[in-house]
Amino acid sequence: MASVKKPFFIVNPKSYLYGDDAVKLAKIADEIAAKKHLDCLFTGQLIDLPRIKAATSHLIITAQHMDPLLPGRGMGHVLPEALKAADVEAVVLNHAENPLEIGVLDKTITRAKAVGLMTIVCSDTPSESRAIASLHPTMMICEPTSLIGTGSISNDDYIKETNDAVRSVDPDILIMQAAGVSTGADVKKVLALGADGTGGTSGIINAPDWRAKLTEMMGAMAAYKEAQLA
Repeated sequence: MASVKKPFFIVNPKSYLYGDDAVKLAKIADEIAAKKHLDCLFTGQLIDLPRIKAATSHLIITAQHMDPLLPGRGMGHVLPEALKAADVEAVVLNHAENPLEIGVLDKTITRAKAVGLMTIVCSDTPSESRAIASLHPTMMICEPTSLIGTGSISNDDYIKETNDAVRSVDPDILIMQAAGVSTGADVKKVLALGADGTGGTSGIINAPDWRAKLTEMMGAMAAYKEAQLA
């Protein structure tokens, strides 16, 4: 199974970008991640993931969903083995726009581990974060559902409380705080408050210059990393 070095970044275009535009953004993220010596996850539409993989060399290719089924019956569902065969390395689960019941989430995480995929599970409240941490995913994205897409960053108390909730259950889970993160200053703030990684969607894809925005945000992460090592 792949691994991720912290601090790390995620670019998550959701369903806003697809086809050529998704590949274009992936190439930019790939170049900057390599230059800044950062691990970068990049999500995409399932049909675009092979193209994104072929066009890049440093990104951790990430599916936006997966189902817990086994090979066989399951028309219309996302098969874990198929993702692995396409060189996908990680999968996002339980996003607010595609939530999963806890039992389904447990089965899906188990299936991902069985085929060697990293799991990135989204959570809302500190109590939900604690419950999901008990399923031992690879990573978690802690963000209030009410802030998704608003451009407003989580407050300090929320970041600290969700970080503590996850680490009280499993300190090995990597934590992303990404709600509203859209500037270099935002990146530094969430890292300073204890997050292992961050990234974004609207703050990146709505920027007039994708390269400039990713350079700003990943550059801030690289500078923070260097300062911590000094």
